[in-house]
Amino acid sequence: MQDDIAAIEKIAQNPVKFERHIEQAVETAMTVVTTYGLKMIGAIIILIIGWTVSGFVRNAIVKAGQRAPKVDVTIFTFVASVAKYAILIFTVVAMLSSFGVETTSFVAVLGAVGLAIGLALQGALGHVASGLMLILFRPFRVGDNIQAAGIEGVVTEISLFTTEVCTADNVMIIIANSLIWSGTIKNLSGHDTRKLGLEVGISYAADIDEAMTVIDGIVAEDSRVLKDPRPQIGVAKLGENAVTLLVEVWVKGEHLTNARYDLNKRIKEAFGSKGIAGPMAKQQIYVAAPQSEPKA
Repeated sequence: MQDDIAAIEKIAQNPVKFERHIEQAVETAMTVVTTYGLKMIGAIIILIIGWTVSGFVRNAIVKAGQRAPKVDVTIFTFVASVAKYAILIFTVVAMLSSFGVETTSFVAVLGAVGLAIGLALQGALGHVASGLMLILFRPFRVGDNIQAAGIEGVVTEISLFTTEVCTADNVMIIIANSLIWSGTIKNLSGHDTRKLGLEVGISYAADIDEAMTVIDGIVAEDSRVLKDPRPQIGVAKLGENAVTLLVEVWVKGEHLTNARYDLNKRIKEAFGSKGIAGPMAKQQIYVAAPQSEPKA
């Protein structure tokens, strides 16, 4: 420390030599700034451009899919996701190239690192493979209502790693692709028509034939109920307190919920106007006669 102070004092005593050292320091600083500063600015610009272009390309592909009704939009969303990640990878390569890093050696190193990361993150690669299988076999598409991995909702996007599902109460849920592909997938939108089953309970004292006739008339008047397959009405079970009638009709998938609500309401109202009693819990109480006390 004392040697350094002494060297500085010695330089300060010689103004010419001191000025020369200052000039050399300034030149070195300017060289560093002009060399690496400009490269840093260039790298930031490349990153911004790459990030912007990746988002633009992704949105453009999705919008192109929305304008092509004959092509499944699921394919476009998946391709958009792949394109975004590909552009980001090229952006990173371009950034390193701006710093003078050899891209050929970088690609080789990237391949080795990718192999190591792939072995360590087999689960993440499993999500990618599952995403490819979902796109290839297409058990569901964007816009379908599905049940998978314990979640029910409408599919909004299928990406490389995850699938986005929007539930009936408007909650966005992200599901890993491997969880969907490895489990049971129920596509509620797979067919145009759905069978609607209603259970209607009536009292044991009610006339079964009359109740079935009333239900048949209500079903026949509903324009949402399909004529083929024919509606089915029958006795499903004899319960402890009621006779349960099963009403099975076929409707379009989009009418399933509203038809259920409306038919239940109209059947209840019709039963009330016709005097058809509904189920009623009954209890039988037995009163034992008091035992007489034994005479003394």
